[in-house]
This record gives sequence, structure tokens and C-alpha cells, in this order.
Amino acid sequence: MNPDVNDPRAERIRAPEPRGPRPRSAPRVAVVGGGIAGLAAACGLAERGVGAVVFEREDGLGGRLRGWDTTLADGSTATMSRGFHAFFRQYYNLRGLLRRADPGLDSLVPVSDYPLVHRSGSRDRFSNLPTTPPWNAFALAATSRSFPVSELAGVNVPAVLQLLDADVPGVHERLGHRSARELLEVTRFPRSARHLAFEVFSRSFFAEPERLSAAEMAVMFHVYFLGSSEGLVFDVPRSPFPQALWNPLEGHLRRVGVRFRTGVEVERIAPGEHLPHAVTWREDGEGDREEFDAVVLAADPRGLRALVAASPGLGTAAWRERVAGIGSAPPFLVSRYWLDRPVRPHRQAFLGTAGYPTLDNVSVLDRYEDQAREWAARTGGSVVELHAYALPEDHDPAAERKSLWEQATAVYPELAAAREVDSRHELRADCALFPPGGYRDRCAVTTPDPTLVVAGDHVRVDLPVALMEGAATTGLSAANALLSRWGLPGHTLWTVPRRGRDAVLRGLARAARQPGQRPEVRSR
Repeated sequence: MNPDVNDPRAERIRAPEPRGPRPRSAPRVAVVGGGIAGLAAACGLAERGVGAVVFEREDGLGGRLRGWDTTLADGSTATMSRGFHAFFRQYYNLRGLLRRADPGLDSLVPVSDYPLVHRSGSRDRFSNLPTTPPWNAFALAATSRSFPVSELAGVNVPAVLQLLDADVPGVHERLGHRSARELLEVTRFPRSARHLAFEVFSRSFFAEPERLSAAEMAVMFHVYFLGSSEGLVFDVPRSPFPQALWNPLEGHLRRVGVRFRTGVEVERIAPGEHLPHAVTWREDGEGDREEFDAVVLAADPRGLRALVAASPGLGTAAWRERVAGIGSAPPFLVSRYWLDRPVRPHRQAFLGTAGYPTLDNVSVLDRYEDQAREWAARTGGSVVELHAYALPEDHDPAAERKSLWEQATAVYPELAAAREVDSRHELRADCALFPPGGYRDRCAVTTPDPTLVVAGDHVRVDLPVALMEGAATTGLSAANALLSRWGLPGHTLWTVPRRGRDAVLRGLARAARQPGQRPEVRSR
């Protein structure tokens, strides 16, 4: 039993049966990308005796959770990253990966509350709710000021019932053509609830609700709230990402035989002379080439598109067109400030925000991260981080940094009196976009070439997983696909239930759909 699985209805996904002959010598696999997906794939392969080489263009591992050292104006060394990430308890496969190097997950510490605040002053929090659906949803609606009783009578019950029947992939057939905004409008939830709870969650996919599939939002509700009894409690690393996660995991992977080539840009993949694939890369201005039995493409959407475009021999024309169509989410900004004074003692480690022009959340790193806590204790200051998702493509970076700080001072007024010791700003646009109608054309783990597989949170796996857990799940699934081909045993996966938890509520949801028509949410 997976030690992270506390939900009795969580589902065990058995590895595919070994179906090919075992090779006489250990196969060798190139894993392109050293983020969560690539590390999961390399781990899954190496633990079954397959030789894996991880190619990562950055100098460190972790992908979007990479960290790097920077020297502050006061001479301190700090580890910068791309910002706060929540490790939810239902991230079974990711947590299982981390347990390889940290069996007790001692590198993670719990954040017991997840408060949300709207610019208007309305607030919500998810502590002290029942963990079992649907009672958690009923309790939230009964206790939250975002669900005023006077407006609950106007809720579109048939539409809401669809959220309780989020089977995968069926929900994508029913709701995938709509946007998350349309879903929120047609459910007729109270406007305060739409703006506070639901839009905060939708923007965690780095897109405005208009550009996010309604099915993705429904699956998200299922994973985090309506389908899992793990609750909304999450953990965060007690140290910066490299120290807490990737350095220990790299050590484990090296011990099981994984090789790493960091700071290396893979330029193209072509047919090999002796093995199926020849990988060409550039390192320190010098080119090199090596042949492999198989390749795992675990790059981010932008990197995957570029590599496939530069490798005309990969896959079929139809598959290459599918890769070229992978979308990237709008830019996002992470601003981290080292300040000369503390925030007020009651401030939470993490606060989600809504109703502001671009501010999506505020985290106080010295509440949970040891490096930031030590800096704050030594200087009497604090370390505060601001996130802005889904920025306009034509935004002015300097103006946005200034605006984001001003928005933060409206949330935490004491910031206005603080002096900036130093700051760092990360502006990126390399996350996946999950638009309406996009699920059917999404890349799957397997490809027309059985020696070529794909992994990442943008990859379709037909399980209710998302974000970091999607990356870990597809990475292990990619390893399983290759292992099965070579007659080797794969790895068991876990997921929250693949459909709504309650048979009665699922039946009501089916009855609410119009007979004889495409099943979807509808207005009353």
C-alpha cells in the first residue's frame, strides 16, 4: 500500500503486462528534460535495470521547480526559484517519487490553511472542513460568506451536478468544448463564490477562465475537493527546492545508475546507425552525439515544439502536427522581496487573492522555509513573494512589477513602510495551456514510434491528475510503456477516484442531461 494514500476510494493503476522479449543487454534511454516528468521517467527505468541519461538544458534539476543561488545586496546568498508550489496530499505519484530519497518525506512541512481573500473584503478558508465529499462541499457552502443563502436558490442544480460526475475522459466529451468561464456562468453560483474560490483555482492553471477548458476545471474540482477525501491540506518544502528535493533525489538516481548531463541543449534527434535514435547536443560550445534504444521527451511545451521541429525524422506527420499545436499559457511573474522588517505575525504562509488586477497570491517564505527564516531572524526582516498569472502578452514588465507591489500593499498594508533590501523577478511563459476543445488533440504518452514516448503535465494520460502530479504520473507512465515493450515489470500508479464518488449523485447528474443530445451542462 502506498503510505501517502489515505482515501479508501483511491485507485490503484496496475502497470501494463510485460509483452516483449527481454533484451540480452540493458537498453539505454535518453530522457530529454530534467524536471519532474523526466526525473520520474528516469527513476522508473533505472529501477528496472535500464540505463537512463537525463539531458537538462539548465545547470540544475527540477524544471519549473529548479532553484539557483543568487547573492543579495547585503552579501547574503539565497536560493531563488520560480515560486511557491503546493504539494497536495493526493499527489500520490509525485510523493512516491520523492520518497525514494526521503522515505519519511521529512523535507515537507504542512500548511494547515489555505485562506482566500477578495479585494471587496470577502474571505474564505478551507481549514476545519470535513474531508469526505460531498460533505466538505456542503460545509463550505453553509459556512462561507461567498455563498449567501439569498443567492443559493438561483443556483443551476443540473449544471452543478455535472461537477459531481467528473469521470475521465468522459467529462472532456461533455464539458471540454466550453470554457471555465462559461461553466461558472451556467452554474449560476453566487458571483462572490465565482470570483473568489473558483477563479482563484482556475488561474492556478496560468490562464484566464475564458482560455481554460471547463472540463479541466471540473477535473480540478474533482481532484482537490469533490472526488478526493485527502482534503485541501498541502505541504511545502522546508528548504529551497534543490536542498529539499532535487539534490537528494539526484543522489538516489545516481545510485541506481542514472547519468546526468546538465547545462546541455539537445539540438535534434535523428535515426541512429546502430540504435533507433541518435541524440545530438551542444555543451560548452561543442557538439556531441550518442545513440539510444529509446527516447523520453520530457521537455516543456516550448522546448518540445522546438526539438520536434528540428528533428524531421521523429514520428509521423500527424503526430508532429499535434506537437506543433501544443499551446503555451500566457506569461506569469514571480516577484520575491527581501524586506527590512517583518510582516504582521498573524499573516499566513500562503494567501490566495482575487479581484485584483493581476495579483494572484502572496506567500511569506520565512513562515516555512528554513533559509528565509534564518535570513529574517538575522536581519529582523521578512521574505515575501508575489505571483501574477496570465499576464497580457503585451504587458510592460517594469510597470507590472510596480503594480504588483502596489497591489500587495493593499492586501498587507504594512508592506508600504518596508524598505527593499533586494528583490528578484522571474517572468516566464513556458507552462501548458489547456484550452476549450483541446483535450482530443493533446499528445499522449505513447507515439507512433514504440521507442519514443512523451511525458509532462501537458500530456494526456486519461487519469484525474494535474500540474506536478500530472508530470510525475506521465513520467512513470512513459517508463512503463518502454519497460513493457522490453518484457520488464513496470510501476504501480495511484490516482484519486476516476469518477464521481457517489453512485446516487452520478445518477442524478446523468438524469440532468438532456436525453438524445450531446451530454453537457445546460441552463434551466
